[in-house]
Amino acid sequence: MKLPVMKSNEFDAGLFQKRIRKVQKKLKKGEILILFAATHKIRNRDVEYKFRQNSDFYYLTGVREEDSIFVLTSDAVGMFCLPKDKEREIWTGIRLGKDKIKSMLDLDFTYDLNDWDKQKSAILIGNHTLYYFFGENPDRDRELLQECKNLSERAREGKFGPHRIEHPYFLHEERLIKSKEEIQILKNAAEITKFGHMRIMRESKPGLYEYELEALLEQEYLKYGSIGGGYGHIVASGKNACILHYVNNDDRLLDGDLVLVDSGAEWNYYTADVTRVFPVGKKFSDAQKTIYEVVLYAQKNAIRQSVTGIPFNEVHEKTVRFLADCLREMGFLKGNLDEILEKETYKKFYMHRTGHYLGMDVHDVGRYFIDGKSRPLKDGQVVTVEPGLYFDPSDDSIPKEFRGIGIRIEDDILINGKEPINLTESIPKEVSEIEALKS
Repeated sequence: MKLPVMKSNEFDAGLFQKRIRKVQKKLKKGEILILFAATHKIRNRDVEYKFRQNSDFYYLTGVREEDSIFVLTSDAVGMFCLPKDKEREIWTGIRLGKDKIKSMLDLDFTYDLNDWDKQKSAILIGNHTLYYFFGENPDRDRELLQECKNLSERAREGKFGPHRIEHPYFLHEERLIKSKEEIQILKNAAEITKFGHMRIMRESKPGLYEYELEALLEQEYLKYGSIGGGYGHIVASGKNACILHYVNNDDRLLDGDLVLVDSGAEWNYYTADVTRVFPVGKKFSDAQKTIYEVVLYAQKNAIRQSVTGIPFNEVHEKTVRFLADCLREMGFLKGNLDEILEKETYKKFYMHRTGHYLGMDVHDVGRYFIDGKSRPLKDGQVVTVEPGLYFDPSDDSIPKEFRGIGIRIEDDILINGKEPINLTESIPKEVSEIEALKS
């Protein structure tokens, strides 16, 4: 399947205008939402990291330029953006400019970014509540707090500014449930991810280095218009798989070891998140296959349980119970099951959650608990399901043939009534399928 390569000039004005108006309806008189775009970050000295827009900012505006400021009230919407500058554009690319952005998004006002300092007071005056993602940028935090303080000192003039700052939870609630367009984008990300995972399954062999597999993943992702991985690739061979967020990717692949690969392509600002485990050589060992089949069964069962109405945390709790019971039956844990669960001794082998929300961010936004209770899953949510088992390579109490085995199997699941849809099911995960690719 040849996916369309995303063009950098694609822009669905109607989509972003619709999102802005929908969020605007959630604001009451005297409430203001301010979003800051991402800024370029320095990698070293004067070298910058590759720019990626803030997800919330992009979700509402579709603007990919750095340092912009989006302002929304119940009766007005506007933006401060980079000014047109011929000399700068020669070096860093064409800027949209305030006039084009105003037209694209049907805004009420736009200003050049350098007008922010003299306009921010007027923007905030008369609003009692500021919705803002406090804590993401300390400099912006201080700036807005100081401006709110300055305005509070003008009460004798009959003027006031925000005296309350709140998290824009309603924006993240919008992002939580995916539209048909978003689901299609996630399907494209999943399809690209499949090409990368299948290629490295086929091409891994003793003597290669983990970074060579990482390079193959990136090549496949970029070939189909992805910007690359939606998060840092984990390519962990042998005992490295027991390090949950292993990112060095610099070890040599050894015959007889497994490779755990946690990687997903990002396409049009949405990312897949997939983990597969396969042998460096051609076959799983008996011990590796035993643990793999336990995790695979747990994962399939957790996917079946991911249905509308079930509390999200319940899927995790049932998965923990199953894996703990398996570990007990195999002799890795001692005592009765209830005691193991109460004392959490299973965390020696399974120490992470069974899944998370997925979307524009790999750990996507949205509340997991409401009023102290685990939130029920809803149609249109996308979640990961990723149980695992890890056997400490330095633990002499574990039989030698199991030490250093790390298994995690992860898919991306669209909640769909009583029939969850696995967006990444075409990526092989059965032992027979994986070994067939290796033969």
